Amino acid sequence: MVFITGPRQIGKTFLAKSILGNMKNGVYLNNDDMDDAKVIKKRTWQPDAGLVVLDEIHKMKGWKNYLKGVFDTRRERQSILVTGSARLDTFRQSGESLAGRYFLYRLNPLSVKELSAVMKPSEALLELDTLGGFPEPFFSASVDDAARWRKQYYTDLIREDIFDIGRIGELRAVRLLLELLRKRVGSPVSYTSLSQDMQVSVNTVKRYIDILESLHIIFIVRPFHNNIARAILKEPKIYFYDSGYVDAGEGIRFENTAAVCLLKHLQYLQDSKGAENGLHYLRTKEGKEIDFVISDKGRIITAIEAKLSDENTSKNMVYFRRMLPDIDFVQLVKNARRDTEENGIKTVNAAGWLAELKA
Repeated sequence: MVFITGPRQIGKTFLAKSILGNMKNGVYLNNDDMDDAKVIKKRTWQPDAGLVVLDEIHKMKGWKNYLKGVFDTRRERQSILVTGSARLDTFRQSGESLAGRYFLYRLNPLSVKELSAVMKPSEALLELDTLGGFPEPFFSASVDDAARWRKQYYTDLIREDIFDIGRIGELRAVRLLLELLRKRVGSPVSYTSLSQDMQVSVNTVKRYIDILESLHIIFIVRPFHNNIARAILKEPKIYFYDSGYVDAGEGIRFENTAAVCLLKHLQYLQDSKGAENGLHYLRTKEGKEIDFVISDKGRIITAIEAKLSDENTSKNMVYFRRMLPDIDFVQLVKNARRDTEENGIKTVNAAGWLAELKA
């Protein structure tokens, strides 16, 4: 089987139906539809279907055992595609094992790489910083339409999905946390500071953040350290899948878009090739910091700094270059006029570099 997961309204159903359209005989069934739900429960779809798409199946009680049975008793050469919101990815981690029966693919927001097929990379980056990479607001008629979509989207997430997963009665507190995080993108986040601002316990803040992460509203970038336990204890950075939701200046929104593009690239390599990579940041006790580092099998291979206009070589990059002479150092400058290299540190136009990623 193939599982496709990702945030709400990221395009999972659209993708599934597009794949189905290329099949001679296939069937699409959505568990949210009462008629489809009956067919799903009784397994009465046409037996010769080459592809069976099961959407929102994780909402059905005992869905793991159900899928295990469907897979194990399927007809020869019958393929099964399972789609659902981020909750599918969350729930699959517990209960009855489906090990050895599926491949997971994560669908992420639009990227500069993806959009470079239909527009200039510089235009794509500018639009992503403003509108975010969710298809509906990105292709909306106006900025106002995108803002209206975004307001409804997060209202629904808090009222429905967050409450459903976390059984959280304090919806007002979750809204406050989201507002606080929107203003702290790109900086190490202190759970203690957030707990004081919200007047709740540190453990409550951690629980809320875990839920926001599990629903693909935010993703966490932790500091790189060979000792994983120490890295987890250090302050993380938090980014939003939706750059348009970030409440900050152009430079921070650009950093958020760069983070989303890097995450999409790395998860593509993980899901399609089994890569053992990771996205982190570097920071010393003295406060010297690099925005992102890419690791492979526990070793840093690339250091990346995201800058709006300053094309001068970052002093922090120079410092870490002396410590790590065998890795690639790249400064992504959104408004760079040309690509240069100084002392082994490349300064490149951000849009062009992001357009060359794998996904």
